[in-house]
Amino acid sequence: MTTTVLVSGGGLAGPALAHWLRRHGFAPTVVERAPALRPGGQAVDVRGVALDVVDRMGLLEKVRGARTRLRGMSVLDGEGNEVHRSTEAVLSSGRLDSDDVEILREDLVRFLYELTADGVEYVHDDSITALEETGSGVRVAFERGPDREFDLVIGADGLYSNVRRLVFGPHRDFLHHLDAHLAVFTADNFLELTDWEVYLKDGGSAYVVYPARENRELRVTFGFESGPLDLDHRDTEAQRRLVAERMERCGWQTAPMLKALADAEDFHFSAMAQVRMDHWSRGRVALLGDAGYCGSPLTGQGTSLALVGAYVLAEELARADGDHVAGFAGYERRMRPFVTLNQALATENPGAPASEESMERAKWAIGLDG
Repeated sequence: MTTTVLVSGGGLAGPALAHWLRRHGFAPTVVERAPALRPGGQAVDVRGVALDVVDRMGLLEKVRGARTRLRGMSVLDGEGNEVHRSTEAVLSSGRLDSDDVEILREDLVRFLYELTADGVEYVHDDSITALEETGSGVRVAFERGPDREFDLVIGADGLYSNVRRLVFGPHRDFLHHLDAHLAVFTADNFLELTDWEVYLKDGGSAYVVYPARENRELRVTFGFESGPLDLDHRDTEAQRRLVAERMERCGWQTAPMLKALADAEDFHFSAMAQVRMDHWSRGRVALLGDAGYCGSPLTGQGTSLALVGAYVLAEELARADGDHVAGFAGYERRMRPFVTLNQALATENPGAPASEESMERAKWAIGLDG
């Protein structure tokens, strides 16, 4: 009998897992709160062994064809004066001569959706409200749809995972803040940047700006230092106001960027935080990607962790031949050292990127055939 698996989260980790589950003979269903694929988002990096995963999915040529084309970056002071210039590396992705790939998140999400749309059930505009383990599966209550039962449930629903909250406890028990917050949105290319990134830091605030879509758009990342905030992670209007207040003291082109922030339809705000857990599974429920082991954007490895985790989880469940306890244990055994090394990238050099040596070691720190 085919094992049914509900995957919560239709971003990167969820569809990637659904692909591999289907390849191994499982019947995956993906539930996603958003009514459609989410637009916008920052560029993400696919590095090291994650590129091998993408290759095994048959997407490597397509992913490389959609990579960003930055030629370099300028570092500016608060007045907009250039204090450093590089044509060797950029802040968003690292060395430009690397085989690693930087790609817009929305492009990678679309590729994964297109790969899985014909063989995976997608339920958009809905979310899980309750999970009850039975003798043979998990009874799932949904916000909109009728209750259903699945053999397994996987939470691939991000830093503020709903599945993790329902099964393991409140967010505060697992989130370790790194004393900063990020906001990401799209704007018109009013700076007329051409394949060039700009980084400005002014006091405790900073932003990174780079062009996308043949230089028609800008992707803007605002960041500011702050401990945990008493703010609803779904209240986007309150988040916009807070970001505007924290960023208005920055110099140079901040004012027009704040206007773009107010109008952006793809605004996203999140704490810089890591998820640290002793176990990623409980009963018939397990966590994947940011839900279980978010490293934070400071590592640059969130996408790679998600893609590799999806591959390993599906493979271990298939090897276990119906024994989910053994499958989840194998997944944790293989992934834990990889996660540990990659999460350490965020704290190696506080306020600066990890060393190239540490990144090189971390991105290859797992074998796909282990």
